[in-house]
This record gives sequence, C-alpha cells and structure tokens, in this order.
Amino acid sequence: MKPENQSAGQSDSFDVVVVGGGHAGTEAAAAAARLGARTALITLDFASIGAMSCNPAIGGLGKGHLVREIDAFDGLMARAADAAGIQFRVLNRSKGPAVRGPRAQADRTLYKKAIQSFLLDEENLTIIEGMANKIIFSKEKSHVTGIELANGKIIGADSVVLTTGTFLNGLIHIGKTRIPAGRIGEAPAIALSESLSGLGFTLGRLKTGTPPRLDGRSIDFSKCTVQPGDGMPGGEGDSVPVFSFMGAGIAHPQQVPCWITHTNERTHEIIRSGFDRSPMFTGKIEGVGPRYCPSVEDKINRFADKDSHQIFLEPEGLTTHEVYPNGISTSLPYDVQVEFVRSIRGLENAHITRPGYAIEYDYFDPRDLQGSLETKVIEGLFFAGQINGTTGYEEAGAQGIVAGINAARRVRGEAPWVPSRAEAYLGVLIDDLITRGASEPYRMFTSRAEHRLLLREDNADLRLTETGRQMGLIDEERWSLFCRKRDATEADLARLHKARWRGTTAFDLLRRPEVSYDDLSRLAVESLGDMAQEFIAHNPMSALAALDDRLPEAVRLQLEVRAKYSGYIERQQDEIERQRKHESLPLPTDLDYHSVVGLSNEVRQRLSEQRPDTLGQASRLPGITPAAVSVLLIHLKRRSA
Repeated sequence: MKPENQSAGQSDSFDVVVVGGGHAGTEAAAAAARLGARTALITLDFASIGAMSCNPAIGGLGKGHLVREIDAFDGLMARAADAAGIQFRVLNRSKGPAVRGPRAQADRTLYKKAIQSFLLDEENLTIIEGMANKIIFSKEKSHVTGIELANGKIIGADSVVLTTGTFLNGLIHIGKTRIPAGRIGEAPAIALSESLSGLGFTLGRLKTGTPPRLDGRSIDFSKCTVQPGDGMPGGEGDSVPVFSFMGAGIAHPQQVPCWITHTNERTHEIIRSGFDRSPMFTGKIEGVGPRYCPSVEDKINRFADKDSHQIFLEPEGLTTHEVYPNGISTSLPYDVQVEFVRSIRGLENAHITRPGYAIEYDYFDPRDLQGSLETKVIEGLFFAGQINGTTGYEEAGAQGIVAGINAARRVRGEAPWVPSRAEAYLGVLIDDLITRGASEPYRMFTSRAEHRLLLREDNADLRLTETGRQMGLIDEERWSLFCRKRDATEADLARLHKARWRGTTAFDLLRRPEVSYDDLSRLAVESLGDMAQEFIAHNPMSALAALDDRLPEAVRLQLEVRAKYSGYIERQQDEIERQRKHESLPLPTDLDYHSVVGLSNEVRQRLSEQRPDTLGQASRLPGITPAAVSVLLIHLKRRSA
C-alpha cells in the first residue's frame, strides 16, 4: 500500500477515517484495519507518521504497562520499540513485579521507519496526505458522516477517530516569540478545532514543552556519569530486555549508554534572571502544564531550596549527533537557554541545535466521552490522545487502539469493548478520564491502579490476548505463541502443586522469598537426599524443555510471581468479585437525579452534569461518597421492582 495524494473534487468513502499520524492515530488505524474495516489514515505528511516529537523514548513506570497491553492486542508500539531501541532498562528492577516498568531509548529514525513499515503491511488501510479541515455531520448533527480536507475533498466515513495531538490551535512559545504551529515547523489545525465548536463539547487549554537539543560532539561526556542499559557492561541484568511478547531473542540495534549531569546554583541564577522574559511568568501562557514533569524554570521557582536538579543526556539515534537533555524543558528566550545550558557540567561548550519551547493547544473535556472513547455528543466520532487531555506517547497509543477497535466494531454493528479497571491499565486510563476529567495533562502511574498486583506488565498478554483473539485482532503466529505460554504456565503450576516432599509442595517452597524457580532442582538435590530423584522426576522444569526459545523465562516469571504473591493476588481477586456486581450496574440514561431522595444537592448536580454510565463510574466521581452510592443502589432496586 502506498500513501495517496488526493486532489480536489475527488470523493471516497471508508468505514473508518483516522485523523492524525501520531501514536494514537497509528494504533487506531492499524487496529481498525486488522478488524477488517476499510480504513483511511489522514496525515499532513507520510514521512512524519510515527514521529517522536519529544524525547525518543518508550515506556517507563506505568507507561510501560500500557505499551505491553497495546502489544497484547498486537499493536505497533512495543514492536517498534524493539526494532528501534538503542538502550533498554527495567525501572524498579529491585522492587516488586507490580511496579517494574520497561523503558527503551529509541533511535527516532528507526522508530518512524518501523511504524511506517507496519502500516504499509495493513491490507485494509489507505494513507491519505492532506490537512483535515472540518468534520462533516448529518443534517441534524447527530452523527458523523466524514471529513473535509483543506483542498475541498470529502472523505465519507461511518466512524471518525480524531487524534490531533498538539495541533488543535497549537501555539509555540520561545521567550516572547509566539509561533502558530502543531509542532515546530508544522502548521496548526485551526479550522478543524472551529468545526467542533458550538456542538456542546467543553473546550480547554493545556501546555507541554520540550528541551533544547544539543550536538553531542560539543559535550564533554568525561565530566558526566555514564548510565549503561540493561545487558550492557556495567548495566543491570544478564540480557537486553524486550518490549513485545513476540520479541524475545530479537536482534536489537547497537546498544549505547546515556549520561547524567546536574544543574547548579549558577544555572539557577541564570534561569531566574530570565523570568521577566519567560512566557510562563509574564502571563503569555494560559494553558496548564504537567505538574509531575515541570519545565526547568518552573522547577527552579517551585523548589527554590534545591541547589541541583538531575539531567539525563539521552542520544536521539545512531546516525545523528543530537542529544536530548531530559530534565531542562524550557520556554525561556534562546539567549538564556544558551547561557544556562553552558553553565552545566559537561555542557560548557555545548551547541544548541534546536531551542526548547512550550506549546499550548486545545483539548476537549474527556468527560464528554463514553468508555468506548466515542463522544456523547456526536455518534460515530471518537477522540484519542492529547485531544483528551493526556500527555505521552504511551497514553496516546493506548487510547488509539481502544478507539480504533470500537470505531470498527461500531461499523460492524457490534457492542463496544470497554476495558475495566480490574482488567487493564487501559481501563484505569479511560475510566479516570471519563469520570474525573483532566485539569492538567494526564500521565499514567502505577499508583493510579488499585489492582496493580494483578495488572502487571509481565502478564498483559495473559490478561488481554484472548480477548483480542475473540475480537479478531490476533494472527495465528501470535496466538500460537500465546497458547504455548499460557498452557505451559498452567501445566507447570499444576506440577508445582503436585510435587511434594515431607508434606511440603514445590509451590509452597517457591513461595519462600529466598527460593527461585531455578533453585528447585538444586534444593531438591541438597535437601532430599535419596528422595531427590523422585522429586526431580516431577520437577516442573521438564515442561519448559521443549518450549519455544522465547518462552521459558516468561513462564518461570509467571510461576514465581503467582507463588510469592499468591495470598495478595487471591485477596485482590476476591475484592474484584465483590465489587463486580455493582461496578457494572448500568445507570439509566433518563434517570432524574434530582428526584432521588437522600442525595445532597451537590451530589445531584454532579451526577446530572456527568451522567455516569455505571454505578462504578458514579462512585469514582469527585464528591460522590459511599453513602451516596448506597442511596443510588436502593433507588435503582426500587425503580426495577
């Protein structure tokens, strides 16, 4: 499949049209196409599809969980990270499995190349280069009918997925300079934002930013602390990790280190001297920025007692000298950027190849969405990514794959798939957005998931791939590998419970903190004496011998986690079962909350404004107390009697 350039006067029709070629758009388009929907992806430039406009890194704490869940549905992000990753690390490796997070520093060129290659392999996908100018609606504006491009071409569609990133009324700030742009060098989507006004959507303004890029040849890395990746000399782990469940044994690109340096008091003095020309402090920026990832001037202002902040010097690729200084995002004037960068150890002679900047953009309140990511206002219109108030490639990709799935399912007349909070981080992300909204750019953390011991990154496939297969997303190769892993895990778990000595099962041995899966045979020989041979004959390791080379380590991990955390896992599963009955209890769309006796006026107003779909969603709205939930439950029982 090749990208198309459409001329005015032409007209096409598709089942699903996706607007935007970023991380949300590519996942949405690929998922819809895999489900058999005739899909079009509209992008300004084919060459920019899959661009990593900020740091070329994938994953991290919480974010890595989302990437693994995308991969469990045969999404693109994890496979692209494996193909492009030039440094891999498992964060929180020394902590429990629920809070570990894989992260890959990627070559941004290789990453784009991988994403574009995956899309070109999709049979049902057409890529159209052009600017989406407006959404086309039915006469009564109740449902979407297509997209109009800037050249006047109409593209019909039964479902439309908007993944516009920072392009809706995007405005870049560098000191007092303001540049209308979706990202540096690319025009914003102003007309598209205007076409959605007046339809009942709640519009907001957010801000994000990026640091200046540096020429690595001008950096003195000998003054910095080296940070090797996992599997590299001096790094943790025996091998380089992989993201995709399909990728164990993959030939990664060349692996390279990152480096660490720090700001100092002189750096802080220079930054403070530029506050009078900073758009953050002169009122030029109206949008709210991410609290957990502030700009360097915001950090200096908020944490005035700190005399140093850490900076990660991360290479942007194998064929470029550009380095991403993670930790000094800024919108200060260019001359101030040059001065404060050169005050940092190792960067005394650093050359800035591109200045840092802040960007403001429009977003729509995600509380106007259903759990499928279809808007409540317009049927067939889906939003995914930063348009919903989130930040980050991983959050965007996660929303994109859910929106793409449901856009295709709508065309096929099938019920939407809405992940639950107990099922996936995808469910936590979407439920947080549609119930609580986004007053600042939303980022995923493991702390947001109340059932995180069950929602580990290592078992994302065991939680979701079977669902993906039922929906039609999973091909034979992935399904076969998944089945072998699932069946081997269950078979060896049964053997662990069966093999015993002196009244102790192998499973109970494995529950002990000091015992690993690989220790079982050794412990048997050392501890059982003459009984060792009988024990070894039942050793569950035998089930791994004939497995695909990609599987034994993954199976061992599942068995160790299930054994060592069995009590906690059982308690969480019991809690989920208790909650499930009321969690999914639907709230009638015509329910008059003002008539519900026992609710406070504040609760009535909140429920009337938000119109939650289920009792579970209602319980998580700000200001909704357990007592209010009980009153609602009683009202629903009386109503159905």
